[in-house]
Amino acid sequence: MITDLAAWRAAQTPHRPALRWRGEWLSYAQLDQRATQLAARLHAEGVRRDDRVAILAHNHIAHVDLLLAAPKLGCVFTPLNYRLAPAEQKQLTDSIEPQLVLHDRANQLQAESLGRRLLPLARYAAWLGKRAEPAPVATLGPDDIHMILFTGGSTGVPKGALLPYRQVYDNAVGTIEAWGLADADCAVQATPAFHAALNVLTTPLLHAGGRVDWMETFDAGEYLERAASAGATVLFMVPTMFQALSTHAAFAGADLSHVRYAITGGAPCPPAVRERFAARNIRFRLGFGMTECGVNCFTISDDEAARHPDSVGRPLRRLQAVIRNADGTPVKRGEVGELTLSGSVVCAGYWRRPAETAEALRDGWLWTGDLAREDEGGLFYICGRRKEMYISGGENVYPAEVEAALSQCRGVAECAVLGVPHPRWGETGLAAVTLAHGARQSADNLRVELKERLAGYKVPGEFMFLKALPKTGAGKVDKPGIRVLYEKNGAAGEP
Repeated sequence: MITDLAAWRAAQTPHRPALRWRGEWLSYAQLDQRATQLAARLHAEGVRRDDRVAILAHNHIAHVDLLLAAPKLGCVFTPLNYRLAPAEQKQLTDSIEPQLVLHDRANQLQAESLGRRLLPLARYAAWLGKRAEPAPVATLGPDDIHMILFTGGSTGVPKGALLPYRQVYDNAVGTIEAWGLADADCAVQATPAFHAALNVLTTPLLHAGGRVDWMETFDAGEYLERAASAGATVLFMVPTMFQALSTHAAFAGADLSHVRYAITGGAPCPPAVRERFAARNIRFRLGFGMTECGVNCFTISDDEAARHPDSVGRPLRRLQAVIRNADGTPVKRGEVGELTLSGSVVCAGYWRRPAETAEALRDGWLWTGDLAREDEGGLFYICGRRKEMYISGGENVYPAEVEAALSQCRGVAECAVLGVPHPRWGETGLAAVTLAHGARQSADNLRVELKERLAGYKVPGEFMFLKALPKTGAGKVDKPGIRVLYEKNGAAGEP
């Protein structure tokens, strides 16, 4: 197992371009030099093995430096979600007690409110360049903690998942193998580096000797320019970002000739978005991963993805997946149950959350909280979160199934479904919908279309049309936020 990725990669391909930052390509040897210097500087600042070093910033090269420096010193890389409210941020940092917090200008006030020792990234380059004695070599094993990544927080206060070196390494190796990555591959990292998306492509590509173009904040036009100039071969983003690309004025003429496939995470892309990319000869794959496992858990071929666009495929080779009833017994194929996962890519638990760790990790299996089913061909489908399932008239309804059908209705750009109280049926579906630009739709028309695709009890009883769906820091739809809007303003959604 490789722990010091920067040193290993620099020994293999020192002069190969690895990372583009603010227009300049840095080689693998340069990344290793930066990581070595950062480890020395952190040690000079009093950071020791197992200490947490946090960063509160938009995508910055310091994220990569910390990722690669952590194994040289044995400290723990801990990126923070800059989209959290100040009170939430304070609660998390009080828990992890970082020795140092790096921050950018945009998050200076929030960083100053944390009561921690700070390093502004405005003077990071000068600070990093100061001479320091080499850090003592850290001897690390598979179960030592490489990073703490916080969960998306869509169902409560974010939990700090403890990612050991075995998880990060085996995820990289498994992803390289399953996705067919090689040293010729390149990606633009546009998703925020504070969550697990960092390990979707950046760490596997660095292991493979490929290239990563590091984008500070997402802009659809700039992304298209970067993908063209860097020769991006794989695209990874959440659906809203793909939608922004597909509707941008430059999309039709952008040079995407090197792209082999696109992967979406969090939810399937709406059919209209997939069709626009298909017109550019780019195929979509639906990915599934979670901070606590992988992050990449399943893989699917282009041909199977075309036939089954709502399937995440089959588990990666180093991962076992079993769908279970609440009592732990496996369900029959075709039935819905909770997805459980086991393997070296499962995390070590949650930082200082023993009760949640015990609930999630049982007898070597991670109970994901996600509902899933497996078809007769062995393909897996995600049906939504266990806590999101609702019962209407005595029948189980899985929001992901309704969302998949609703996304195919005319004019629907984005949608989310959740259960709300109903005087007769106990619960009914609330569909929050955003319409494509210029589209006109009504709740009655959508119900008619849905009844052609779904059983009557699955058709939402309430529709709420919004200009945009609220999002979490990880870019996923914020269903608790939708519920708050509904409870405050009813189906009108917005005042």
